[in-house]
Amino acid sequence: MAILKIAKMGNPVLRAPAQEVPDPTQPQIRALVSDMVETMVDAGGVGLAAPQVHVPLRIVIFHPPPDGAKEEGEDGEPDAEEGAEEGADPGRLTILINPKIEPLTDEQAFGWEGCLSVPGLRGVVPRFTRIRYTGFDINGHPISVEAEGFHARVVQHECDHLDGMLYPQRMTDLRLLGFNDEFDRHPLDLGPSDADEDEDAAAHAAAAEPASAEDQPAKG
Repeated sequence: MAILKIAKMGNPVLRAPAQEVPDPTQPQIRALVSDMVETMVDAGGVGLAAPQVHVPLRIVIFHPPPDGAKEEGEDGEPDAEEGAEEGADPGRLTILINPKIEPLTDEQAFGWEGCLSVPGLRGVVPRFTRIRYTGFDINGHPISVEAEGFHARVVQHECDHLDGMLYPQRMTDLRLLGFNDEFDRHPLDLGPSDADEDEDAAAHAAAAEPASAEDQPAKG
């Protein structure tokens, strides 16, 4: 395994649609996924897409949190030698090849997101609250999972990379995009005075404000 270089915003590989994987079981795909896992862990991300490591293929990996996922088929769990535990909970590593996403509701929620390809920044992004994602695992088995909440947000964020999309392009209010250290020093004040002065921005931020220190932005 190897730690791969992560492409940053502005690199052409992040702007172009990725290609379908003809055979998910090919040894080179398994080797790439292993390198992606090591790279994601080293970078502290919750997910990673192949274009982020300069490979224009439709592959994403992520750790969906156990906040509600209904599985309908093969679960995308890697083989035991790749670090997965048999019978793991929904927080296990998921490998998703040639994914497709179907929204299960029109409802969207605002939430904080960061990205390994947009280092040092975070912003408030709207995402569908419930989705179904399908695709294949590394053994070529079909995957079909219903996800909601942060799990659904992470999957949508990662799959956007496969279509040349970064999270700032999904934002509806770029005033809520900023550097992490600035937001840490100057937290968004959602009090009545600011809400009156900037009602739309405050409403977006209020909907996305983490409930606790444990609630970190999606980063992948």
